[in-house]
Amino acid sequence: MTTMASTKSISIYYADDLCRAEKRNVGIFKLGFSRFGVPGIVREKLVVQANLGGSSKSVDMINGKKVNGVVPSSGARGGEVMKQVGVHEPVHAWLMGTFVEDRFVYRQTFVIRSYEIGPDKTATMETLMNLLQETALNHVTSSGLAGNGFGATREMSLRKLIWVVTRIHVQVDKYSSWGDVVEIDTWVDAAGKNGMRRDWIIRDRNSQRIITKATSTWVIMNRETRRLSKIPDEVRKEVQPFYLDRVAIPTADLDCEKIDKLNDETADRIRSGLAPRWSDMDANQHVNNVKYIGWILESVPIDVLEDYNLTSMTLEYRRECRQSNVLESLTTMAPKMSEDSNKWTDKTRQELESTHLLRMQADKAEIVRARSVWQSKHKHMI
Repeated sequence: MTTMASTKSISIYYADDLCRAEKRNVGIFKLGFSRFGVPGIVREKLVVQANLGGSSKSVDMINGKKVNGVVPSSGARGGEVMKQVGVHEPVHAWLMGTFVEDRFVYRQTFVIRSYEIGPDKTATMETLMNLLQETALNHVTSSGLAGNGFGATREMSLRKLIWVVTRIHVQVDKYSSWGDVVEIDTWVDAAGKNGMRRDWIIRDRNSQRIITKATSTWVIMNRETRRLSKIPDEVRKEVQPFYLDRVAIPTADLDCEKIDKLNDETADRIRSGLAPRWSDMDANQHVNNVKYIGWILESVPIDVLEDYNLTSMTLEYRRECRQSNVLESLTTMAPKMSEDSNKWTDKTRQELESTHLLRMQADKAEIVRARSVWQSKHKHMI
C-alpha cells in the first residue's frame, strides 16, 4: 500500500502597531494544512494557531457565552487558540447536533450571530425560519438517510424526488438577542397518506424556556417534472422508523382557518417590482421558502414593523418561484378580534392581524398566502 503525505505551512508576521496597540508585541499567525492520501481514503487536517502575545484574550466567548466551533487547545497560553478539524471525525459530528429520546428527536444548538438580528437587536422571523430549516436538513443527514438531494432520502434521490413544504405555522413567544444560545428540537410524523409533518421547538439554552414553536406539512415532488408525487413505499419504509406521535403546537392553538385571497380591491398596500436574485435560489432550483417572508414584509406599514412584534405567522405555499419571475406583495391590516366575542377589546388594541399575498406581477398567479399576528412592543409597559 502506498501512502502519500503533503504538508504546507504559512506564517504571517505583522507589527501590532498596524492595530495601534499600546504595547509593541509581535503577532504571529500560523496556518498548517496536511493531506494524507490512501487509495479510497482521504484524511485532511487543518490546524490554526494564533499567538497575539502579551495580555491578549481568547475569543471563545461572546457576551459570556461559548461560541460554536471554537475549541481552546489544552495548555494554550494567553491568547492562543487552536482548532483541529477533519481528523477521524464523521461529517455528522461537525453538524453539532445529537439525537435524544431514543433517536426520535434531533437536537441542535446555535448562537445568534450579529448578522441574524434586526433593527431592534433581536433575531428576525427569517432568522428563526433559517434555523428551523438548517436543523431539519441536519436531522436527515445525521439519521443516515440523506441521498444526493437537498434533504431527500436515498430512495427519493433514486427516483428524482424532493420534499416541498405546503404549509408552515410559527408561534414566537420571545425573540433571542445577539449572542444568545438557542436549542432546537425537531421530529417528524405522518401527515395523511401522502404527506409528512415536521415540528420544532426552540428553547433558550440557559433558562430552558420554550420561546418558539412551529409545525409544517411537506409533500413529495418530482424535481424534473415539478409535479407532486405519492410517497413511494420504499421512501415510506425509510422515514417511518423516525415517526414520533407528538405535536409542538396543540390542535386548539393551531391556525387552521382558511387564508383569504387578497386582490387589488381588498389589499391596503401593494408593493410591486420584487425580483428574486441568484442568491435567493436553493439547491432544488427554486426560491428558498424563507425568502418569501422578506418579500411579504415589504408591504407591511413601517410603523407596524417599528412598533409591533411578529408573534405568529402562517404561510401556505401555492406554487414555485423562479429567478426570472417578478413579484408583487399585498397586505391588509386590522385589529385582532377577541375569540370570545364579536367586539373589540382592550387587548385587541395591542394586537393586529394581517393577511398577505405574494403573487406574480405579470399574470397575478398566487405564490404564497400568509396570515400574521402582531403584538405591541409596549404591551408590558401599559
